[in-house]
Amino acid sequence: MPVRDRHGELRDFLRSRRARLTPADVGLPAIAGALRLAEPERAHLYRLAGLNPPESAAGTVAVDPAHQRLLAGWLPNPAYLLDRHWNFLALNTAAREVFGYRPGLAHNCLITFFTSADCRVRWPGWVPAAADMVADFRAQSARFPDDARFAELAADLAGVSPEFAELWARHEVWERSQGSKTVLTLPELPGTRLILHLPAAGTATADRLSQVLAAPVSADSG
Repeated sequence: MPVRDRHGELRDFLRSRRARLTPADVGLPAIAGALRLAEPERAHLYRLAGLNPPESAAGTVAVDPAHQRLLAGWLPNPAYLLDRHWNFLALNTAAREVFGYRPGLAHNCLITFFTSADCRVRWPGWVPAAADMVADFRAQSARFPDDARFAELAADLAGVSPEFAELWARHEVWERSQGSKTVLTLPELPGTRLILHLPAAGTATADRLSQVLAAPVSADSG
């Protein structure tokens, strides 16, 4: 019988519990800011202290031309780029036409999903997708505990959408989605995600997408 490594188990247990702590929990100031560390130095400092480095603050996000080309090249499938608060940074024609994310009407994916009647009709399986989106948004907000904008967005949306208010009050957290899509994170832009939708295998979705894009563009689609 193998000998149980109790010392190793104790070490791993203490390490896992220590990883839950923040500097404030143990009476430390926000030393990374005081030392004026660069982002890699800041992350290294936290790891040396046995702490998980928090996500860096978001600034103005500039869309990389390479990402723009990827969105265009993903046609006829929908694709879009979201910042940490789920504001649209860029989206392709298919995302506008299929989901109703129209210029001037859609600036935030979550808000549009819950407040746009057009989006509600166009989105397949809206009810289960709504629960998934709210739980995913709550998980996203937990990654940025010092970012008050998440709470502001949730409060504003709860005030105009009873469905969102009910789901937000459940405090459910998970990261999953309806349908077939790929979600890519961008390490250089914490919280920013590239969403690439794919037609379900064995369906006529791909043909329908091509037909939608071949049709005349409606006046309010931009």
